[in-house]
Amino acid sequence: MKAIQVKETGGPEQMQVVDIPVPQPGPKQALVKVAASGVNFIDVYFRTGLYKADPPFTLGMEAAGVVEAVGPDVREVRPGDRVAYAMARGSYAEYAVVPSWQLVRVPDATDLKTAAAAMLQGMTAHYLTHSTFPLKSGQTCLVHAAAGGAGRLIVQIAKMLGARVFGTTSTEAKAELARQAGADAMILYTRQDFEAEVKRLTDGRGVDVVYDSVGEPTYMQGLNCLRPRGMMVLFGQSGGKVPPIDPTILNTKGSLFLTRPSLAYYCSTREELLWRAGDILQWIASGKLKLIIDRTYPFAQAAQAHRDLESRATAGKVLLIPEGA
Repeated sequence: MKAIQVKETGGPEQMQVVDIPVPQPGPKQALVKVAASGVNFIDVYFRTGLYKADPPFTLGMEAAGVVEAVGPDVREVRPGDRVAYAMARGSYAEYAVVPSWQLVRVPDATDLKTAAAAMLQGMTAHYLTHSTFPLKSGQTCLVHAAAGGAGRLIVQIAKMLGARVFGTTSTEAKAELARQAGADAMILYTRQDFEAEVKRLTDGRGVDVVYDSVGEPTYMQGLNCLRPRGMMVLFGQSGGKVPPIDPTILNTKGSLFLTRPSLAYYCSTREELLWRAGDILQWIASGKLKLIIDRTYPFAQAAQAHRDLESRATAGKVLLIPEGA
């Protein structure tokens, strides 16, 4: 089968299409024939070496497809099931072996590309708004990169919960996408000081929570946007790694809370996984939650997919499609 491997960490050019044997599922594992694989910043982090893996390794943390075979002691799925998953590395391949407890059945009304696009960013938006800082009606949040794949989903779910939502982005075209998702106000950080705008929009109070996937360019200034005892949720670093922080800063800025969560710790049991994935896939199937699949690429163009993602040329989800899928 064909897979995209990294033999040495570095730039997008380090991604190579290789021929390797089809893996075989072991106990409590299933073999999935991949129909579409999601492209996410966590893949960039592994490719560059920010997140560690022993080379050579296959990239990709999210996919949807059809169960081809199962190993011993598998009860969650069976061959022929349409499934999706996230947080199991190796999805940039024609076949992937996945722990069976991580597989979620895809509703009949949902196509596999949509399911692949929904899992990682959708469940991330779910845990951020339902668990890390459970938003309540009337509360206010600031969403950085609000037109991106995760950002638009956070905006939509925050609005479902009755929150007031401010977003930041780089262009008017992207700002319009976030407004269509429900954002109450958009701030173009290329033209406006987002801290000053947040203070103006909240009459100087600040927001209850900041959801920040950008990192270094926005992180410290974002702390100034919070109300006393507000929470900074740093869940990514697409703009660069944040510097160390003196915890005293959190005190002087208003007894703030700071957390750096990740999806794996918010989907650590099958019950929690089924809750989050079930909500997301049901909302999509009913039209309550809308995804934008911005671009799809064949495996041979995986490096370009990463370049486009890193340069912020995309507005929505990016997928890789195996040949013949």
